Amino acid sequence: MAKNRLTTEEFKNGILAGEKSVLSRAITLVESKSVVDRKQANELVNSILPFIGKSFRLGITGAPGVGKSTFIDGFGDFLLKKGKKVAVLAIDPSSKISGGSILGDKTRMEKLVGQPNVFIRPSPAGLELGGVAQSTLESILLCEAASYDFVVVETVGVGQSETAVKEMTDMLLFLTIAGAGDDLQGIKRGIMEMIDLVVINKSDQIEKEILGKVKSNFAQALHLFPPRAAKPNVDILSCSALNSTGFDEIWQFILDYQAKLSANGFFEENRKAQKISWMNRSLIHLVENHIQNNDNLKANVQKFETMVSDNQLSPLDAAFQIFQLLNLV
Repeated sequence: MAKNRLTTEEFKNGILAGEKSVLSRAITLVESKSVVDRKQANELVNSILPFIGKSFRLGITGAPGVGKSTFIDGFGDFLLKKGKKVAVLAIDPSSKISGGSILGDKTRMEKLVGQPNVFIRPSPAGLELGGVAQSTLESILLCEAASYDFVVVETVGVGQSETAVKEMTDMLLFLTIAGAGDDLQGIKRGIMEMIDLVVINKSDQIEKEILGKVKSNFAQALHLFPPRAAKPNVDILSCSALNSTGFDEIWQFILDYQAKLSANGFFEENRKAQKISWMNRSLIHLVENHIQNNDNLKANVQKFETMVSDNQLSPLDAAFQIFQLLNLV
């Protein structure tokens, strides 16, 4: 970020003007671990807060191979025809060597790439739980300030907790295919409790009888969970992302979902809760970083780790003593 660095005001003006190159540089800024970049990133995000909150944030998860990128490509094209500006934040698995994205979702979104009302940004997941980059929520806010009214967040979907993406989106869509090994047994209860919509992809490759059975199994499983007073019941829909079929039903569900949540006030309350969650998560992250970057604290932590391993100290007592070393009380 050192070369030709933009001022915070230049970043802000470029984003509000919808300049993709500036938006891309701004996301690089919020992803940076540099102290100087992080300071400017905080200033930038604070400056665009009056211009956010007007998009619909859709999280999409599912196991590798179910066609998430193809679905986003097809459904994104469907949204463009509805007059929407679409931003896609594709969270890639990180290279352990370079830390960069390695899948390159852009190459699998042929319909969306190059469209004037589309912004696609692959980002490395890093070590964040659920495969969601730490800076994703800031990236969402930047996209909203740039007037993208539909922001899609695609997660890695490798079986980790999807709590993080649930806490930064308005709706979580679970994409699956029949026979993928995640029909029910492979789906963790935590994910089932969080999802708002199940979509069975590649339905054109499935016999109607099998498709009906898969839907029925999902319906029975979802019936075991408590009723959702504030939200519409989880629906099970099907589509063929490759052939662009089934998108109308998915779109109607999203419209009904947003209408109900807006009417009962849950939509805004959920957004407020997400902000608090983001603050708390960031605070924990800062404390962890402080410990890792302070040589004295790090040495003490290693000493306590040895004592815990050798049964000289309980883990709880060790954690309490480390906490005291932080001089927070």
